Amino acid sequence: MKKLINRMGILLICSLIFVACKPKVTSTEVLDVYPDIYPDYVDVTVPAVIAPLNFNVIANCQYLSVRIMGSRTGKIEFESKGNLVDIPETKWKKLLDENKGGCLYVALSVIDKNKREIVYKPFIIHISTYPIDYGIVYRHIAPGYTVYGKMGIYERELSSYEQNTVFENTQIPRSCVNCHSFNQGNPLSFSMHIRGENGGTVLRTGHSLEILDTKSENSLSAGVYPYWHPSGKYIAYSTNVTEQLFPPVSDKRVEVYDKASDIYVYSVKTNKLLSSPLLRTESFETFPAFSPDGKTLFFCSAEKRNMPFEYKKLKYSLCCISFNPDDESFGNKIDTLFSAYSRNKSVAFPRPSFDGKYLMFTLSDYGCFPIWHKEADLWLLNLHNKNVRELTEVNSKESESYHCWSSNSHWFLFTSRRGGGLYTCVYISAIDEEGRASKPFMLPQKNPLKYYDSILYSYNVPEFITEPINLDSNELEEMILTEKRRKVCF
Repeated sequence: MKKLINRMGILLICSLIFVACKPKVTSTEVLDVYPDIYPDYVDVTVPAVIAPLNFNVIANCQYLSVRIMGSRTGKIEFESKGNLVDIPETKWKKLLDENKGGCLYVALSVIDKNKREIVYKPFIIHISTYPIDYGIVYRHIAPGYTVYGKMGIYERELSSYEQNTVFENTQIPRSCVNCHSFNQGNPLSFSMHIRGENGGTVLRTGHSLEILDTKSENSLSAGVYPYWHPSGKYIAYSTNVTEQLFPPVSDKRVEVYDKASDIYVYSVKTNKLLSSPLLRTESFETFPAFSPDGKTLFFCSAEKRNMPFEYKKLKYSLCCISFNPDDESFGNKIDTLFSAYSRNKSVAFPRPSFDGKYLMFTLSDYGCFPIWHKEADLWLLNLHNKNVRELTEVNSKESESYHCWSSNSHWFLFTSRRGGGLYTCVYISAIDEEGRASKPFMLPQKNPLKYYDSILYSYNVPEFITEPINLDSNELEEMILTEKRRKVCF
């Protein structure tokens, strides 16, 4: 492979040096380094249907020449002014399909303002044989703290740059839209929470759409942090008394904490909330997630603390309890899979892969809101041998927080603040049969530097979907504005 890369590199460099139609240059310099590009797509692994990985050259660039060659067949060649590498979409898709399981070699030369040509070392993009889901759904939200402002739930097709609106809170003034969730990416099993004057939980089962009132006399709040049972017959929720704290230190913007929290399971068929005394203790239970076989409920639990004074002592462990979907019963004991006290850390967002092999979670120093924790990283638990390790292949020096598996469990996405520490963006990584993750790539955009530099919203709670949602937002708006709510029973 090394010899092949070297040979391809020599051929590509020669072709770039002598390519016709270039502006007259005063000198040419061949560098043995990769180009500095945004986003960093050097040595990433992508699905064979991903939108073109357009990128911007960071160095001074007045004119550029690009050649993309498949390891098996095909190539794309073009030149353009400016610093944007804008790959022709039709040719890109054909090249990906013809080289599935292989790779692409990307050779780049630029002409700077001094009319000097710089030829960079070619880099590789790997093309996976694993298919990926149709798209993702996420919330766009400003990185503020106390007011809702404008926010919305949006759908993005992964094979293109197309983004469609699912629902925006401007349709319902003074509202917050959050907690969107799907059953293993199925948009026909969908729920979304609305906070505010017209609050409620939107529930879609098949082609039926209704709005629930999930607050009962016996629960702390309406249901949040939803997770679907694989059968589609149940949804696990936590009920939380949540508050904000603004630490008086420069590197901590906001802390969100629970003063109390419990876990319930909602039965879609009977409209009842199910629970166990073991899930409603003085401890703080939150972030429920069903196993792929539906017989285990994972969750996080922390010993009760005097909040907010002891918020840095709040450490969540990864726990589980058995669940019988046939008779709607819970087990009689709690098992701890990862002890917070053994490592002096705190677990959030447990997410099992749908093939039953792994469970991914976020690990931070304390609390249940790792989004603003620079030390927050992704970890992987092997559910067969219970080994746990840090996902060093994807972590950065900034916060890695929410994550989601694709339906075939060979891809996962996550949010990260690695682009500057303020805004969260979406990254995608492949994972092989041995549990090794590839270098993650940033969600592609038509002009990434311009897009990500100008966007004023963070990506929040990204979720894979297997097909378009096809939800009429105007119909949903009319339903939310009515007072009709289906009250759940405890």
